[in-house]
Amino acid sequence: MSQFMTGERVRLRALEPTDLDLLYGWENDATLWAATDTTAPYSRQVLWQYLENNTADIYKSRQLRLIIDRTDDNTPIGTVDFFNFDPLNNRAELGLFIAREHRQQGFGRQALQLIADYAEHHIGLRQLYVYIRTDNQACLNLFVSFGFVEAGRLRAWVKRGHDYHDVALLQLIF
Repeated sequence: MSQFMTGERVRLRALEPTDLDLLYGWENDATLWAATDTTAPYSRQVLWQYLENNTADIYKSRQLRLIIDRTDDNTPIGTVDFFNFDPLNNRAELGLFIAREHRQQGFGRQALQLIADYAEHHIGLRQLYVYIRTDNQACLNLFVSFGFVEAGRLRAWVKRGHDYHDVALLQLIF
């Protein structure tokens, strides 16, 4: 893997067929759905088709998902996603997931640094943006400390159960 996708503690890499079981576990963990738009489990078949058809060409598919590995032992610890890629306006929405047992150890921050460098210098993006529930303080703190700025708040934007939650829109402009 090229060095521009490798930091001291994490590296970003393309999806591999061997990631199927890992993705199946992460995507179907209903406790994580509150931070996403997921409302139903994914089948192995659907995930396999995604892996099989994934071109890793952000200009073709308008999205790019990468696995975050620890550099010391190549353990996969999360994913980073560009989606809603808009080449006309040079922006993309960003998703970052770090597995529960690897949180609060600096992995997310280093993955953010790698993906921001990639976005700016290799794709030529002008900005990244994220939507984060306002009750997810740890995630908000991470993105704000990295330089993302709150651009607005969407009131009662997401419904989980019978409750509606506010979402903050944060931007990082290069």
